[in-house]
Amino acid sequence: MKFAAATAAVGAATVGYAVGIERRHWTLRTAELPVLAAGARPIRVLHVSDLHMLPGQKSKQRWVGRLHELQPDLVVNTGDNLAHPQAVPAVLRALGPLLHLPGVFVFGSNDYYAPKPKNPARYLMPRGKKKRVHGRHLPWRDLRAAFVEHGWTDLTHVRRTVEVAGQTVFAAGLDDPHLRRDRYREIAGQADPDAVLRLGVTHSPEPRVLDPFASDGYDLVLAGHTHGGQLRVPGFGAIVTNCELDRSRARGVSRWGARMWLHVSAGLGTSPYAPARFACPPEASLLTLVPRETPVAGAGKETRRQARSDVR
Repeated sequence: MKFAAATAAVGAATVGYAVGIERRHWTLRTAELPVLAAGARPIRVLHVSDLHMLPGQKSKQRWVGRLHELQPDLVVNTGDNLAHPQAVPAVLRALGPLLHLPGVFVFGSNDYYAPKPKNPARYLMPRGKKKRVHGRHLPWRDLRAAFVEHGWTDLTHVRRTVEVAGQTVFAAGLDDPHLRRDRYREIAGQADPDAVLRLGVTHSPEPRVLDPFASDGYDLVLAGHTHGGQLRVPGFGAIVTNCELDRSRARGVSRWGARMWLHVSAGLGTSPYAPARFACPPEASLLTLVPRETPVAGAGKETRRQARSDVR
């Protein structure tokens, strides 16, 4: 009886921590990646993903609103900004200072459709056996119009050249592979060999789209969607990724093939119907990109700086 009571108490404390504390423990992940052309100057990329914003999430809005103090050269937004039909103004308030910097974006499923209550056990099922459930339509067109009006580039199924810190970055992106809206054939072909960086952008890091990015000569692909697993087991890692990506790559930096790097953001939000994180705090990422020939001790090694005081 005492053991059962103790177990229940530990379980309740864990849930309380995951729901009440960690999901608001805003974190900055940093890494240095040797992906630029020889002789290029370093580029600082701020990767923001999976805000899943609700109108009343003031703490998240304030923290994201201070990320411009990091002075990134480029902002990459990999989607799932919305979690409510009235959340567009909240997203724009949060990202406001960043919208004045060079930026590129693609959308994810929760830019198009509102979340709905789901059985958590469905995430453990094989993807082919899941019945896809969509919520009501979200105002993604309004969000897109605001991003574009401020100068950000929509990379959905296009290849674009973007000037970043006086250097040429070649970038291409996809609509959300999680919804099977991706059409890689529309951006297929070798990436510009003269650019200092060849950047791929997608919401869900499905291997079936990462492989062609690698084959076409991209240096780096940025993605989100996984929430880093959202609930991680210490010593084991993510339980699921909610896509075909293996668990070991659920968040952070990894290699994909012989040449390409992949960075998956654990994101800054959760579904309002699953408002918990454990051993996986919400995060944005600051990636310092340097030339490939630069000696980088522990290239790709990441650090995390915790909470609000990290953005100065």
